[in-house]
Amino acid sequence: MRDPIAIEPGTDATAWGVVVPDLPGCFSAGDTLEDAMTQAEAAITGWIEATLEAGQDIPPPSPIETLRAAHPEFKGWLWALVKPDTART
Repeated sequence: MRDPIAIEPGTDATAWGVVVPDLPGCFSAGDTLEDAMTQAEAAITGWIEATLEAGQDIPPPSPIETLRAAHPEFKGWLWALVKPDTART
């Protein structure tokens, strides 16, 4: 499964920020776009593992267009799909 992420573009002075809207509290950052996406995969993996260990359900990924409409605060951000290193069960 691929998870949608919202990416706040970085600058020479700031990191690229990443939010995973389907997973409350799951976010990361990186110095480059590639690094931000790699860090997002790791954050999603950790979030899913911790949630499963707690016996909680993992929400399914939403379509990017649904998330874009539901989160106007991410206007102007990039959207991408990443595949974490863990499988949902």
